[in-house]
Amino acid sequence: MEKENNSITPINEKLNVVAYEVENIKDLIYTIRGKQVMLDSDVAMLYHYETKKINQAVKRNIDRFPEKFCFQLTEEEFLNLRSPLNESNINSKQKNNWSQIVTSSKSDNSKHRGKKYLPYVFTEQGIAMLSGLLKNDIAVQVSINIMDAFVEMRKFIVNNAFVFQEIDVMKTKLLEHDKKFDIVFDELQKDKQAKFKQKIFFNGQIYDAYSLIIDIIRKAKVKIVIIDNYIDDSILKMLSKKNESVEVVILTSQNCNLNKLDISKFNKQYPSLKISYTNKFHDRFILIDNKELYHCGASLKDLGKKCFAISKIEDMEYIEKMSKFP
Repeated sequence: MEKENNSITPINEKLNVVAYEVENIKDLIYTIRGKQVMLDSDVAMLYHYETKKINQAVKRNIDRFPEKFCFQLTEEEFLNLRSPLNESNINSKQKNNWSQIVTSSKSDNSKHRGKKYLPYVFTEQGIAMLSGLLKNDIAVQVSINIMDAFVEMRKFIVNNAFVFQEIDVMKTKLLEHDKKFDIVFDELQKDKQAKFKQKIFFNGQIYDAYSLIIDIIRKAKVKIVIIDNYIDDSILKMLSKKNESVEVVILTSQNCNLNKLDISKFNKQYPSLKISYTNKFHDRFILIDNKELYHCGASLKDLGKKCFAISKIEDMEYIEKMSKFP
């Protein structure tokens, strides 16, 4: 009986190639699950084989390739590999088990794989085992260069371990500072809103007036009631800044410039807005969650066009009376 031949043949045995240098191969080494590995497509490229031939050889000799020699990437690991952000991903082991030295694959094969064809990766021992199955003129030199590249990468990690640790510390501190800044900013906003009682805007202060109205709208957690006889579609742009799920009721006159189509389109993206028509009001008001009441000296469509004031009414008797209208 003829003995089974487990070795594999290259794409072209007569191919005249030059083996990759160690520095080039280093760029193809990743650190995944705490192990230094190379993609099957990159290994195949170095040895001048088809990727599927490499993986077929592994399957035919599966007993020679335990998980510490060769393993298949998960979908999450593969997506992280394809991400353009992985080059700047410093010590993200908590999120995706990748180390500081992950770089983009130089092999185009990995970019076109679907979820169904997740790549395999080889450790240094796995590549040494694989080289014994290959037969072409450059296999020996390629194997030597690959082994040297793994050695160089280990030296790189050891020599730069302190740098990576310092970067981790800096990143942690930056995240802590960001959190503290957010807390301080929120407190300043609360303090600003708490102190606000009355603000006068002069002609041309359109942005300042608009910003204050937006701040008031964003305070609502449940409901906003706007009373303005001269409302138009500009109010919809302001209300698009409201918190999600906050109900809006607008009390206005029949002559307002806000049509049903505008309201319908708004409700498809920022529900829910209702319009009620009344002739009981002369002034403009904004009621927030039936708890805070603001009087506006000008229509919301005319913010900053003339001198006017926005005042906060704190008398609970008036707030309770206004909350009964909608």
